[in-house]
Amino acid sequence: MDLRVYQIDAFTTTRYQGNPAGVVANADGLSVPHMQEIARELNNSETAFVLKPTSDDHDLHVRFFTPTSEVPVCGHATLAAHYVMALEGRPTGSYRQLTGAGVQRVRVSETDNDYLVTIEQNQPVFTSPLPPDVARDVLDALGVDFGAVDPRCPLQFVSTGHGKLLIGLRERKTLQQLAPDLGRLTALSEAAGTKGYFAFTLDTPGDDEAYTWGRMFAPAIGIAEDPVTGNANGPLGAYLVRHSLLAVESGFVRYRARQAAANGRGGWMDVTVSAESGSPASVQIEGRAVMCFQTTLPSGTY
Repeated sequence: MDLRVYQIDAFTTTRYQGNPAGVVANADGLSVPHMQEIARELNNSETAFVLKPTSDDHDLHVRFFTPTSEVPVCGHATLAAHYVMALEGRPTGSYRQLTGAGVQRVRVSETDNDYLVTIEQNQPVFTSPLPPDVARDVLDALGVDFGAVDPRCPLQFVSTGHGKLLIGLRERKTLQQLAPDLGRLTALSEAAGTKGYFAFTLDTPGDDEAYTWGRMFAPAIGIAEDPVTGNANGPLGAYLVRHSLLAVESGFVRYRARQAAANGRGGWMDVTVSAESGSPASVQIEGRAVMCFQTTLPSGTY
């Protein structure tokens, strides 16, 4: 059977912006080596492989591969996969998606003659802030010192399925000028307890919509810089509530997060954090997408 292959630009409504993700819409029967080969050939930060369910607790199974390895879950590729399913005629509604991080609920709704995808991420998990010596090494690899760090923001790993180390900076100018030593970031992965480094700032001059701006580096899994990252901005929302940097009213807070890489490619998502007794309890991210292209991979070539 021919494979139905798409490239989707996620977390944007503008083609060639956002974060590109590959999607193989009918991946049943592919071996893991074949999935890895296809992901390497498409060469996006992640490619999603959509599989039929294997039990009654989920509606579809999705696996995610970078060009070099499988990862448990991916925000922008999840958005892309469900956007493709809607384009192919699947009804809008709520679906349970099995991933390497467990079962997530994803809701697809119609908006502006297109589709909006809302992803319920896992309950946030926090590790202890980095020790000062490791934090110093990470900052040095990013090319900044402690003076550039927002004093309200400890360097801390937070996960809602596939977590990142969060690094809060005082000024957006510093964020834009980051030129990290990717080899050093890779070497620090074990000590820092992460393979992904998300630098962010609450300094958003001239942008009345966005509450945060960010940049994300994950060289240890083959991603030098990611343009827009669901599994970074979701944990960041929980982090901001945890450290009283985002006020919660009526049990939840919603804000817009923006992210852009050094090459200018970027996008946005809306983040909603629900809280119980002042602590973050659940996180949703919501975004749009646009199809870049679709093709088929003939049977017998994989």
